[in-house]
Amino acid sequence: MSDRPEIDREPAWQTWVIGGVVLLGLYLASLESYLLFHALAELFSVAVAGSIFAVTWTSRRHLRNGYLLVVGVGYLALGALDLLHTLAYQGMPIFPGHPFAANQLWIAARGLESVTAVAALAALRRDRRPDPAWLLAGFVAVTALLVASIFWWRVFPACFVAGAGQTAFKIAAEYVIIGLLGLAVALLHGSRARFDADVFRLVRASLLAAIACEFAFTLYVSNYGPANLAGHALKVVSYFLAFRAIVETGVRRPVDLVFRELASTNERLRTALDEIKTLRGVIPICSHCKKIRDDAGSWAQLEAYLIRHSDAQFSHGICPECLVRHYGD
Repeated sequence: MSDRPEIDREPAWQTWVIGGVVLLGLYLASLESYLLFHALAELFSVAVAGSIFAVTWTSRRHLRNGYLLVVGVGYLALGALDLLHTLAYQGMPIFPGHPFAANQLWIAARGLESVTAVAALAALRRDRRPDPAWLLAGFVAVTALLVASIFWWRVFPACFVAGAGQTAFKIAAEYVIIGLLGLAVALLHGSRARFDADVFRLVRASLLAAIACEFAFTLYVSNYGPANLAGHALKVVSYFLAFRAIVETGVRRPVDLVFRELASTNERLRTALDEIKTLRGVIPICSHCKKIRDDAGSWAQLEAYLIRHSDAQFSHGICPECLVRHYGD
């Protein structure tokens, strides 16, 4: 019988219904105004990014692996870049001196998203937990440098040219991002034992939707075209799945989010307790040479047995009685 507590789960169809309603609403908004559709889609992403950061940051003292911490802090940076992308979009009167800064901000945000996904899963596989304060400072610094390279220094490569469409750099960058997201999917499969089954499927689906999103953005020729609309819709799907995997699970079903980690910890604890029990039980020892018989029937030196079954280390010497007995004067 499993020690895992029973959890009230929502039927899977409810997720699809909610997601379908969101996408239908966005499509109807696009019929009225593409700028309205774009603003709503991006603000949805910003809200999701903020929620993911809020949940993980308030839980940072209790998180034992680096995956959630890196993802949560990373989404704060993604939300900031997505908000600037929304305000800088072609047709918005916020940054008139930067007509195509939104395309540069898109590449900056999606590139940071793909690197964050790979880094988070690498931290999980290596059981490394970065310091939250330094991690936050790092993401803030990277975000500030990206924004400065676009709006201040103007050294970020052009991604869209009026009358010509996407630049070669933009398309190449999209394929690099797709490759990094594919690597994240591979790393995720390699670490699937560390995730609850539902959370694993949601994270995988979120990454696959992000890959499809980037592929759509390699094809568009207009900031208001159908490929652009499809790409933003896929981004909404990716963020919605990330919300279900991290925020809703973390708030409504927190045990799912950490159960694998707790199970691994409990298994190591049981192993340690078994070793302690072995040392506290009846230990067969030779009355002459003092060798100890293990469970397999083999005889081992006392020191070797204790080193194998405990954290003890030995430093050999000679007691006063043996010194007199064996060496005399």
